[in-house]
Amino acid sequence: SRRRRRDDDPQVQSVRRSHVPVGATARPKGRSAPWGGPVTLMDIHQILGKLPHRYPILLIDRVLELEKGVRIKALKNVTINEPFFLGHFPHRPVMPGVMMLEAMAQAAALLSIETVGVDLDDKSVFYFAGIDGARFKRPVEPGDQLVFDVMLDRAKAGIFKFKGQGKVGSELAVEAELMCTMRRVV
Repeated sequence: SRRRRRDDDPQVQSVRRSHVPVGATARPKGRSAPWGGPVTLMDIHQILGKLPHRYPILLIDRVLELEKGVRIKALKNVTINEPFFLGHFPHRPVMPGVMMLEAMAQAAALLSIETVGVDLDDKSVFYFAGIDGARFKRPVEPGDQLVFDVMLDRAKAGIFKFKGQGKVGSELAVEAELMCTMRRVV
């Protein structure tokens, strides 16, 4: 009975929730994520297994939260070693807006791949099909952690539409609506 009382202790439960292995589903006993479903985490090795992108264009370092068919929260650690900083701009390095959008699209691709439950092979490509309402609110500089929160708005006939934001801390850096599609190539 002593063990049972300790398991019911909220402090013990919060410690258990904070130490979820990467790739696991974080779901405290009898509870779910705040938006209703389980949370999936991915490290860089799992991301490499899902996306065909490689350095220097792979822009997602970690998936912090993923609920299939609903949303993803992904992280990009921005370092001075990024190749685009050599020319954008040498006197004041700033992450190009198109790279922020590409990173957001990669997060959206991960959400789509997990939602559909397929793995891309050499004959499959996930294309960035469209963008609306892109806005850049704050420069992203070396040392920043850009956290993308992308929600699946709708999926129909193999085309996925998303609404996404990228934040540095609590500050909004980028927002956009994206469309992506998965296609077989010959």
